[in-house]
Amino acid sequence: MADSDIRRPAPAVLPADTTEDVRAAGARIAVLPVGSLEQHGPYLPLVTDTLIACSVARGLAAAYPVQLLPPLTVSCSHEHEDWPGTVSISAATLHAVVGDIAASLRRSGVRGLVLVNGHGGNYVLRNVVQESAGTGTRTALFPGPGDWDAARKRAGVLTPSYRDMHAGEVETSILLHDHPELVLPGYEASDWIADDRKHLLTLGMRGYTDSGVIGCPSAASADKGRELLAGLTECFAAYVELLDADTGRAAPDTGRAAPDTGRAAR
Repeated sequence: MADSDIRRPAPAVLPADTTEDVRAAGARIAVLPVGSLEQHGPYLPLVTDTLIACSVARGLAAAYPVQLLPPLTVSCSHEHEDWPGTVSISAATLHAVVGDIAASLRRSGVRGLVLVNGHGGNYVLRNVVQESAGTGTRTALFPGPGDWDAARKRAGVLTPSYRDMHAGEVETSILLHDHPELVLPGYEASDWIADDRKHLLTLGMRGYTDSGVIGCPSAASADKGRELLAGLTECFAAYVELLDADTGRAAPDTGRAAPDTGRAAR
């Protein structure tokens, strides 16, 4: 059996905190990674979005006083269902699950919730954030477009964001950095450009790609993946400040130094 045929299990992505760990930390903001189970071409795993959301969320939890939650691993991937392995839930179900999680956290005193979204098709999460006003839980969606733009610039990503839609330079770079054992050969020659995707929601991904890839994975590198994650961690400081101020309480003194993003002077 060739090395490329060996399927290695994904590393653990579940937080290992005990109840006493959470009590001692006293975090008032929780971070929920939201991934998906959908095709990412022939070289990235179905759990790519979940792994990326978890990579981002782990970086946030290491740098800021937040409670890290386990990921939601199935979401709204209907546009990918022409490929085997893709599994979806409805937007209404995702909305309800996140709402239930927010309510549960609120009962335990956590009144800030950040949804770290790894899948662009989870449009309903914007509605979840919009509707959080007045519920007692202030909710934010991260990363936003501006956060991604800053991280992409820092990392030297070459592909424009509209072109780098799926299994392209950004996603492949993050997995090359954080989970290289899960990236199979072939990404180097899988670039596919489909900038005009006017009817994507009607036709699905199959209307614009045979491989499932839209973007330029050939430009990916582990170094870019590292800088992308560091850039997003840096951007998150504004969210922590906003949510702590919104709950009317200052951030707890955890004795942590300012986040070390590993950014070299430029």
